[in-house]
Amino acid sequence: MTTNGVIQVGLYLGALLLLAKPLGAYMARVYQGQSVGLDRVLGGVERLIYRLSGVRADGEMTWTSYAAAMLLFNLAGLLAVYGLQRFQGGLPLNPAGLGAVTVDSSFNTAVSFVTNTNWQGYGGETTMSYLTQMLGLTVQNFLSAATGMAVLAALIRGLARKKADTVGNFWVDMTRSTLYILLPAALVLAAALVWQGVPQTLAPYPTVTLAQPTSYDGPQTDADGNAVTDEAGQALTEKVAVTAQTIAVGPVASQVAIKQLGTNGGGFFNVNSAHPLENPTPLSNFLEVLAILLIPAALCYTFGKMVGDTRQGWAVLAAMTILLVGFLIPCLWAEQAGNPALPGLGVSQAAEDTQRPLATAGGNMEGKEVRFGIVNSALWATATTAASNGSVNSMHDSFTPIGGLIPMALMQLGEVIFGGVGSGLYGMLVFVILAVFIAGLMVGRTPEYLGKKIEAFEMKMASLAVLAPCAAVLLGTALAVVTDGGLRTIFNPGAHGFSEVLYAFSSASNNNGSAFAGLGANTPFYNSTLGAAMLLGRYVVMIAVLAIAGSLAAKRAVPASAGTLPTHTPLFVVLVMSVVLVIGALTFVPALALGPIVEHLMMIG
Repeated sequence: MTTNGVIQVGLYLGALLLLAKPLGAYMARVYQGQSVGLDRVLGGVERLIYRLSGVRADGEMTWTSYAAAMLLFNLAGLLAVYGLQRFQGGLPLNPAGLGAVTVDSSFNTAVSFVTNTNWQGYGGETTMSYLTQMLGLTVQNFLSAATGMAVLAALIRGLARKKADTVGNFWVDMTRSTLYILLPAALVLAAALVWQGVPQTLAPYPTVTLAQPTSYDGPQTDADGNAVTDEAGQALTEKVAVTAQTIAVGPVASQVAIKQLGTNGGGFFNVNSAHPLENPTPLSNFLEVLAILLIPAALCYTFGKMVGDTRQGWAVLAAMTILLVGFLIPCLWAEQAGNPALPGLGVSQAAEDTQRPLATAGGNMEGKEVRFGIVNSALWATATTAASNGSVNSMHDSFTPIGGLIPMALMQLGEVIFGGVGSGLYGMLVFVILAVFIAGLMVGRTPEYLGKKIEAFEMKMASLAVLAPCAAVLLGTALAVVTDGGLRTIFNPGAHGFSEVLYAFSSASNNNGSAFAGLGANTPFYNSTLGAAMLLGRYVVMIAVLAIAGSLAAKRAVPASAGTLPTHTPLFVVLVMSVVLVIGALTFVPALALGPIVEHLMMIG
């Protein structure tokens, strides 16, 4: 890696870790019901929401009631997003006159945005009206993120409370997450993006005259619009001049801000954050990729504050950061090394633009924006798949086999290396529970974590939370490669086509949403199977986590003794990382061997 690249990565990680403590402390106060300053302005709004919805802010819920409220609320959101798509042709704020979205695509998108996956099998600017984008997709960007944060808050209370029957109030946690955390942060980021040139308008798409008109060979037609053919029946062509272009705009900045902060990832435009109107400058790129991991990182400190031992939060954050860097380095190496087969074909991968060495440095630039270059593209790909974000600023399908393996493997580890807002940390805490249990077996003691005994019920739920997304990935991939519906739209044969399918189900089942691309996924088969994988990967895990929260909350505290395993030490950090990596490797290395690994071996000859 170049010195410039090291500086960029160091600046990113430095900013991320520097902001984790103050934001984490703020969020701990939010979830503990303490004053945060903003309550002086928004407290009245919060109380009005409770009054209108009939919620008692001081009423607590058991874990089963909490789970039921979460499921019902998310079901209502799913139906609302589905209905908006199906009826958007007759609804207002549709200046492009876009019609109804198909049944299978509407189902897939509704599930996708409610589960915080934001998988997109459609082009936003050509499929969704302004109303659908704002009222359906952007709103769910807030609410799906807040759902994950609420479940995390319940789990933390389960760890912190002693002999309690309740884990909090879902409606209060949702409201406070949205009102005091997500909404203010999104407003600040949206304003910064507008400053950098991201559109925020309800005006119709403008048509502009091209500064450099062009032309293409189009079919020759008669006065009735029918194709003209020669005597042999071959279609005749003619030069078609292009002097104008219609530019898609809309309320972009508001959706981009929350898609990043809420680890949603769903872009306003089809090419997501590679689009110059969604991510126009190096500064907007830095702010957007920083926003992806900001709240997940800060929630580690929130966890430490709420359980009364910040060392626990720092230990989890250390494990996440080390794993992130460990995956980022080979991704950068693979992309900067480029394709070894190209020099033999007379294709140079060396830099030729001495004025912009960062953007054009030697390596694999296929599928990457020149204004971002390899370092910022690989950093984004790693960060977005370490989190359950799914936004992209480059084409993952064009990465080298090892460069593409890294984002895929990060998702397959369960989206716990930072992960989604809330979901990443509660997923990592499940692995912490597994690590504590394994350590207890090794020394012959009943495993304990934060003074709570880890027993059979917690292990059953933890195993369910870890294995359910894995099963969805492997079963979905297997189904796709043996059925006609799955095979029909795999356009790249062999190992790369298999990688595209494996990536798609890894993304859906772990609620990421990014795509390898190259796979025709907007079909009834993939819309339905990927939708089912999203539901399984989201809600089975959430219910298992809430069950753990309820069980731990009811337990009494066990006093620490000389035999208690310290869970804030470097040794425990290594143990947690090892558990995450070993489970991921045992589950997915055979599948990876059929895709990116064999493709890499074919590439190097």
